[in-house]
Amino acid sequence: MIFSPVERMLAWRYLRARRREGFIAITTWFAIIGIALGVATLILVTSLMNGIREEMTSRFIGIDGHVTIYSPYRAFNPYEPVVDQLSSMAGVKSITPHIEGQVMASANGRALGAQVTAIPYEALSKRDLFANGIQEGSLSALENNEGIVLGARLAENLGLSVGDTVSLISPQGRSTIAGFIPRMKTYPIVATIKLGMHAIDGGLIIMPFEEAQVYFMLNTADGGAVSNLEVMVDHVDQASAVADKIRTTLPAGARVYDWQQSNASVFAALKVQRNVMVIILALIILVAAFNIISSLVMLVKDKSHDVAILRTMGSSRASVMKIFMLAGSLIGVVGTFGGVILGLILAANLEAIQRGVEAIIGQKILVEDIYFLSSLPTKTDPVEVVIIILLSLMLSFMATIYPARRAASLDPVEALRYE
Repeated sequence: MIFSPVERMLAWRYLRARRREGFIAITTWFAIIGIALGVATLILVTSLMNGIREEMTSRFIGIDGHVTIYSPYRAFNPYEPVVDQLSSMAGVKSITPHIEGQVMASANGRALGAQVTAIPYEALSKRDLFANGIQEGSLSALENNEGIVLGARLAENLGLSVGDTVSLISPQGRSTIAGFIPRMKTYPIVATIKLGMHAIDGGLIIMPFEEAQVYFMLNTADGGAVSNLEVMVDHVDQASAVADKIRTTLPAGARVYDWQQSNASVFAALKVQRNVMVIILALIILVAAFNIISSLVMLVKDKSHDVAILRTMGSSRASVMKIFMLAGSLIGVVGTFGGVILGLILAANLEAIQRGVEAIIGQKILVEDIYFLSSLPTKTDPVEVVIIILLSLMLSFMATIYPARRAASLDPVEALRYE
């Protein structure tokens, strides 16, 4: 749509309200601010949801493998033939034997359930999430089978620190003449670890690999067995395809899960929350677009005398429509790009804003005991920002159609009858 210089001049002049048109100026500013806030909030929320998803994905993958394989039986015994079979498969980067088990951790008169995890030290030390998460002590003590590592929250709840001991009780015990006796053993604590996820930090125990085989009675005459195998792939996005290949390779009964399937409930909840928030915030922009309609309707009514004069001077209906459509579109453009700038600034400084608000109110906004994460990570997707801009501009443009048509349909005779 091409606008003539006269149309651009009149549209801009109509938006610059004089003193007697102050109310029209106020409604125009309300429309601009409404669109700006809607766009900024939509950018901020999508960036926040993207950041949370990426943060949780990196932590889940950092703890477990991209693909996890479970034996049709209690454990893989022996597991080396399966590792050799799958190592040459396209897309497979590495395969790590893994032992896991449920225990009761007891100390200082307290007892809590916990999840024991154990992989060979060579693989454990290469996982940045574990290596960078150590709070006290040293992860290298696991290499010498000197003790175990406790999640920071678990150690805190049990009143323990590095150098203390904790008793682990496993339901995988033995039957005796006196009845079933759970397996129990005491270990020194060589380190505490914080991974940043309350549910995991409150129930994680890392045990030396060989000791875990002994504790969970996975040592057999054929050698050491493992609970499952963790597969790392070349690219995270290939995990599902590699998992499908592995299913066709292994015997029936083997269970194979990629990282998305293992955490399906968490990511499904995130997806639903994200979609709902996007819809709700898009409606905010729609409501702001209605402000453009009301502002232009009042502008048309106020400028009916001017429109009648333009028509009598030879201006066409299309030209009048374009004047008011351009005026409304300018409101949408200013509001949209103002909102984009505000949204990008908020998304880039959200954690600083969070800390500032916490300092003002004197308490944490995200309490680790309640929320999954203790910080607000953000990741702004340029494609999503462009989509939000186009959505806002489209709604703003559509909002100008009715007022512009109403202006074009004014009868000059009726408008000037009492002049």
